[in-house]
Amino acid sequence: MSWDDWLAERAALRRQRGTERSDRVLRDDAMVDLASNDYLGLSHDPRVIAAAIDATDRFGASAGASRLVTGTLPVHRELESSLRSLTDQPAALAFSSGYAANLGVVTALAGRGAHIVLDEHAHASLHDAARMSRTPYKLVGHNDPAALDARLRALDGVRVLVAVESIYSVLGDAAPLTDLYDVCRRHGALLVVDEAHGIGVAGDGRGLVHASGLAGAPGLVVTATLSKSLGAQGGVVLGTDRLRDHLVNAARTFIFDTGLAPAAAGAATTAANIVASSPHLAAAVHERAAVIAARCRIAPSAGAVQSLPMPSPSTAVQARDALRAQGVLVGCFRPPSVPDGISRLRITARADLALSDAVDAADRIRAVSEAATHEELPA
Repeated sequence: MSWDDWLAERAALRRQRGTERSDRVLRDDAMVDLASNDYLGLSHDPRVIAAAIDATDRFGASAGASRLVTGTLPVHRELESSLRSLTDQPAALAFSSGYAANLGVVTALAGRGAHIVLDEHAHASLHDAARMSRTPYKLVGHNDPAALDARLRALDGVRVLVAVESIYSVLGDAAPLTDLYDVCRRHGALLVVDEAHGIGVAGDGRGLVHASGLAGAPGLVVTATLSKSLGAQGGVVLGTDRLRDHLVNAARTFIFDTGLAPAAAGAATTAANIVASSPHLAAAVHERAAVIAARCRIAPSAGAVQSLPMPSPSTAVQARDALRAQGVLVGCFRPPSVPDGISRLRITARADLALSDAVDAADRIRAVSEAATHEELPA
């Protein structure tokens, strides 16, 4: 079979399964955006935009090299300082994306003699990191401290890294971080918490780790993206000075990657400062999330993303497209991206969304989803 034939076969299979995706230009100013990850609306904040422009004026359009050559700029130090302050962590290391941060920290800390344990709903970047680390890894039941305890007992005497999310993007539930941390401490395991959906939303914007009283706790590492609540681009790993030094020397996605662009670093620095001084932004997200959940008749999640179950991948896509035609943008969770195999509409609450727009959009979503679900049912 030729490569062209193989690609055509894979495309046909995706169409048959209802899992085909595309990268169309979707947004315009006339649409109500309930699909993006810009939870606080900071990507359009004049202060954040001005910071990106200023950083570009000061340092140019690119870092110009990896961080270990000439790519570490003053704006990177400013960013890491702001992120330390926001999360109350002793040290920070910025990466080019949240994905790269997760790959970097897991692969740098795993390796020979180690074992990795992942929550079964953990983000794809953590699963990819475990595979790439060439380290044995196992999945553990979602948000289940007892299951984690049993798994770690079976690994007694082994160096273990446990990776979870603080708030999960599909189900929207919060991890029982205190219980998970206590289990890890009993067994000497390191807990890595991905705060991608927690920063800016949980704990007055400082994240669920901070809200749980675990900021700076020994044996705990935090990762996060700068592309969601902070409205920019990039990623970060937060922990001890010793951890930072190890990552600078061992994290391949840091060592061999061009440094974060100055514009993104400058924007994220200002966004982190805004979040730290503006706890009302996180409160606004939860207020709008509660409105959306109530109008859609679903239980509100712990984060910004509300998930509305749909009968099938094709029904979810049809509902998403019908809403787009009505001027409402929503996301779409479908296999194989969802850990439980259930397709959902992904509805994002944003702090800068007018409450009246949230009500109107949620009513449209409910009507369209109910119509699509009715059509899916057998006669």
